[in-house]
Amino acid sequence: MKVGIAGVGAFGLKHLDAIACIDGVKVACITGGGDTARLAAVASRYRVPKVLPSLEACLAEPDLDAMILCGPTQVHAAQALACLDAGKHVQIEIPMADNLAGARALVAKQKETGLVAMAGHTRRYNPSHQWMHQRIQRGELALQQLDVQTYFFRRTNVNAQGQPRSWTDHLLWHHACHSVDLFQYQTGEVAQHVHGMQGPLSPQLGIAMGMSVQLKVASGALCTLSLSFNNQGPQGSFFRYICDNGTYLARYDELVDGDGNLIDVSGVDVSLNGIELQDRDFFAAIGNGHEPSSSVARVLPAYETLDRIEKAL
Repeated sequence: MKVGIAGVGAFGLKHLDAIACIDGVKVACITGGGDTARLAAVASRYRVPKVLPSLEACLAEPDLDAMILCGPTQVHAAQALACLDAGKHVQIEIPMADNLAGARALVAKQKETGLVAMAGHTRRYNPSHQWMHQRIQRGELALQQLDVQTYFFRRTNVNAQGQPRSWTDHLLWHHACHSVDLFQYQTGEVAQHVHGMQGPLSPQLGIAMGMSVQLKVASGALCTLSLSFNNQGPQGSFFRYICDNGTYLARYDELVDGDGNLIDVSGVDVSLNGIELQDRDFFAAIGNGHEPSSSVARVLPAYETLDRIEKAL
């Protein structure tokens, strides 16, 4: 199977690393940005045979099966629609769109084409969250409250590797998107009640630097999100699961109980790397026709909830 990658910033490289661990899949081409020297260096490092000037050039490759889109958030939906129109399966890095209309258009196009289209909702794949999901599904745990802290220090326009970039990030449509989807995925419910507040906008970036979100589902479970681009300290996302039968803290692929004891999640799946597991699901879906865990249809309810939160800000 041959795949192309559009965008080789922080997450494009994560996908390149992940695909190197997956048998039967080859990265046939990469594209993105105007730094041709950097693209050539990435292609050399990962032994990618072609560096192409645009997404359109990738889509014109007759033997290309799929694309993974890792470019700016603002172009995700339009690029994904172009991939599906060109007959290519597509995985879109989170978020699949930065508005509800774009997300719904993607779901409609996927149904029209029958191709695999999924979004990079990695929390569904991280072994720590899978461990929790399995026990919630078996009735061993009932989630009462999910507290999430998502903290970064981004007062300048940089990516996850601290490198300058040409587009701005968004606390709601990017970072809260992970947690809203995770909460609804873990409870199996759509939030009935939503509330959101945002802090002052950055005069340099034009985006909110802090945000607070509260959700409640019909069963009574709560979700509280605290998000900031102003945090000087431990960075990333931290998830506290408060359940009827224990408390657990997850950070990406690591899980501890409420007393700080490490829980072994190595047997949950074939890898401890959430991005790799996400990519494995994508390629397996292309091969055998199953619907991926984070198909555009399955994650659409998160975008509908994000739209409601945005209207409440």
